[in-house]
Amino acid sequence: MTTGYVYDPIFLKHTKHGHPESAHRLETIMFELETSGLLPELQLIPARAATMEELSAIHATAYIYEVDQISLSGGGYLDMDTYVTRSTYEAAVVAAGSTVDLTLATVDGVVNNGFALVRPPGHHALHSQGMGFCVFNNIVLAARMAQQKRGIERVAMVDFDVHHGNGTQPMTEDDPNLLYISTHQYPFYPGTGGMTEVAPVAGQGTLLNLPLRVNVGDVGFQAMYTEIIIPALRRFRPQLILVSAGYDAHWADPLASMNLSLNGYAWICQTLVAAAQELCGGKIIFVLEGGYNLEVLAAGVANTFRALLGRDDFVDPFGPTDRPEPDLTEYIAQVKQVHGL
Repeated sequence: MTTGYVYDPIFLKHTKHGHPESAHRLETIMFELETSGLLPELQLIPARAATMEELSAIHATAYIYEVDQISLSGGGYLDMDTYVTRSTYEAAVVAAGSTVDLTLATVDGVVNNGFALVRPPGHHALHSQGMGFCVFNNIVLAARMAQQKRGIERVAMVDFDVHHGNGTQPMTEDDPNLLYISTHQYPFYPGTGGMTEVAPVAGQGTLLNLPLRVNVGDVGFQAMYTEIIIPALRRFRPQLILVSAGYDAHWADPLASMNLSLNGYAWICQTLVAAAQELCGGKIIFVLEGGYNLEVLAAGVANTFRALLGRDDFVDPFGPTDRPEPDLTEYIAQVKQVHGL
């Protein structure tokens, strides 16, 4: 397996002291990849800025200029959680463009699969508004450019960040060739992603929200993937899978209340890689979203690279939690009934 990645030092310049979404996240990830010996096994895809034409495919031109102007003026906020610095616009356009190019490199067979180590993250970014630490929606732009530039028709997006991708959903729900599946703590920020939300187009069935109560962990997530998510991917038959990879559903994350372990995350990633091999020639790209316990984040990303490389020597220095999990048997039956699965 040839696994690609994108990274650029510009991503470290978008940072704010004391904020959970800071440069320390990516610094810790890169240190882990270097010290674990994984980095030499990976192929770096050159970073580049998204063009205005590309960004305008998913974002309002006025919003793009707004982010640029706030950066030029020295910084500010897009909402109470989402900061902008002098370097934010540059970092965000490079994050978006680099995610696109890693995706296209995978589609073209330059690499088999990959991971976009980019920030600021993207899945909360709306058409005309940044929020939830996110500026531009990296994963949606990658999906759209795969369609427009390479003729890919069906793209599946799986989001295992602990928060619902309230930016990704409305940007994709009107296209029956885009499948969006999200597991997320609920009710929780941003308050969207209810089970009964469906795509408002003839392609109904291309939106699958799986809102979960607190403390769902390894057993529950394995049941969701085995009984719901993987069968949904098989029905959709994607030509490409993109993953919003957030590691904040881990039991030690400070901003959420779920029960996943690092081994649980590794199982999810390994399962998605296997699904990509079965359904779309192994074409799968992970795109960095959340995760705010730095040690968990770094180890989780490293394990994801191991899964992409076809390895199973996963590392879990934290182990499992002792908090009990809820039984999801009735919930899974309800999901199947609501969505006709």
